[in-house]
Amino acid sequence: MYFDVTRELSENILIFPGGDPPPAFTTEDHGAYLLTLLSLSTHTGTHIDAPSHYLKDERTVDRIDPDRLIGPCRVVDLGTVRSIDVADLRGRVEGASRILLKTRFSGEKTFSPDFPHLTPAAAAFLVEAGIVCVGIDSPSIEGFEGDGSVHRSLLDEDIAIIELLDLSAVPEGEYMMTALPLRLKGLDGSPARVILTDRGPHVR
Repeated sequence: MYFDVTRELSENILIFPGGDPPPAFTTEDHGAYLLTLLSLSTHTGTHIDAPSHYLKDERTVDRIDPDRLIGPCRVVDLGTVRSIDVADLRGRVEGASRILLKTRFSGEKTFSPDFPHLTPAAAAFLVEAGIVCVGIDSPSIEGFEGDGSVHRSLLDEDIAIIELLDLSAVPEGEYMMTALPLRLKGLDGSPARVILTDRGPHVR
């Protein structure tokens, strides 16, 4: 059994205000075939952040090691927690290398600035825990008023960040994950397709 945890990408997709423009799709009928022109940000919909997104270095999305994005993954259900701190993660991420954080935001279709996010201390905890990829179902891994420190803490250690997942149909537990960004040369991120395959009994 598999779960597609990718948000449906359309002109109505939830966007982060102040940075991402609404996506636009223009379909042209060329008689024998259709052709659609896309206009969207590298961080539209379910997407992966490259280190260059915040660190402005050479570690662009096409250089992310696929080994960080493909393999065993743990979904951690955090319920209604808004500010995800160390206490919310301790004892729940140990032994995992890739984690996806399920919150109340899965399935939400409108932006709200009080979306769930990691605290700087929680980000540092994940670095120490040896996590190589962290995903979340909210618009950003960092709070709306964040200063970028959460992103920088994770990205500086080459931890892949996946944002705006939809984990609403996924029980907490162990999965195999495939998360593939477009191979956009030299860019800071990319929309991605993220698939989870059930590995067996769920844990709570």
